[in-house]
Amino acid sequence: MNEIVEDKLLSKKKPVFPVNEKLTTYLKKYRRDSRITVSYDDLLRFQGAVTVYDKDDEDTLWIRCYYPDHERENIDRDLKHIYDVLHSDGRDQSLEFLTVDAVDYCTFGNTKPFRIKIRNVLNDGHTYFYVKRADSSRIYGLELEHLLSPHRINFLVNGDTLIEEHIAGIPGDEFIEDYLEACSRQERTQIAKEFVKFNERCLIRLLGDMRAYNYVIIPTHDFDRVSYAIRAIDFDQQSYEGRLKVYRPQFFKENVPMVLNVADCLKNESIEQYKKEERALIAKRLINTQSRYKALLKCMRTDNLTSHEKLRTLKRELLDFTGDIKFKNCRNMGGVLNAALEFVKRNYSNEI
Repeated sequence: MNEIVEDKLLSKKKPVFPVNEKLTTYLKKYRRDSRITVSYDDLLRFQGAVTVYDKDDEDTLWIRCYYPDHERENIDRDLKHIYDVLHSDGRDQSLEFLTVDAVDYCTFGNTKPFRIKIRNVLNDGHTYFYVKRADSSRIYGLELEHLLSPHRINFLVNGDTLIEEHIAGIPGDEFIEDYLEACSRQERTQIAKEFVKFNERCLIRLLGDMRAYNYVIIPTHDFDRVSYAIRAIDFDQQSYEGRLKVYRPQFFKENVPMVLNVADCLKNESIEQYKKEERALIAKRLINTQSRYKALLKCMRTDNLTSHEKLRTLKRELLDFTGDIKFKNCRNMGGVLNAALEFVKRNYSNEI
């Protein structure tokens, strides 16, 4: 790797793009819309908070929120109902077995989400979900993840509130620091393969800013080995930035150890083969979800998701990268993404 993405290539603060009428119609059609009873603004009315520390007594940049007694009962009930809608049928039959253990608020980054910890009192198991401001580019990113990646994802939208399920895994920066070096040669080779495919997937669907803390590593134990998957967990930078490198995780300095691992474990021929495999898999998913992804891209082509300057830059760089003249005539980021996906489908569907 000869160069990395400097921080200045990323916008200091990405604006929140409102959900337009066409996207709302799409969300209702595919059951992403829900009449939840608590909003992001409701959770902002906390009375006090304390810092949340990790197991090493380091500040996590999350604070634990406390609400007035007269509001806490209603907030707890509404949050448990959201959990039931997200993970079950929404009939509230299991609410008596659920409790809200914590409502945490993140003070870092653009989105400033709330993280809700829900515990089942019958088995003491717990899980999380997130409450955020609804942002159309993030919603497009979540839906594209659901349609084009190997992973499914649950989320709900109501007005200006977005509910996301928690994606379990080891944060990439933590994995790199604490686990990567201890992996066997076979495991590091498999991780290298997954990083190549993840890098290609982000590029094709224009998901940016995949620095190490914006994805997780998921180990799965088989009877004779441990396999690994890489999943994005932050979709805030879907089709927003203008520089093509922002959509390629390999160019972020935080991912240098992963890039070096790829160079150490894989030959160039293998890297190209894994890229080709990922393009063919995405072409297959495009064909299998054709009506839904086309409906989503139709919404994106009527939406404003970036500045004219960023759009112009990305069109030029994609034209240089692919040689596809269709990028030149794109009028917005939805058109750019559509041209990118059609390029993959046109050139790699016969590889399936």
